[in-house]
Amino acid sequence: MIPVPSGVQVWLATGHTDMRKGFDGLALLVQETLHRNPHNGNLFVFRGRRGSLIK
Repeated sequence: MIPVPSGVQVWLATGHTDMRKGFDGLALLVQETLHRNPHNGNLFVFRGRRGSLIK
C-alpha cells in the first residue's frame, strides 16, 4: 500500500489510456485534457485497455 498524505487529490481518468505512453506523455495528457498541473503534488491514475494495468 502506498501512503497518500492528507490533502492530496487523487484524479482517476475514465476510460482507457494507451499504456505505451511514458510518464512525460501522461503528464502532457494531464495538462491538455484535465487542464491541471501534473507537478503540483496531486495523483493522477490511468488504466489500460484491459483494466489490469494502472500508472
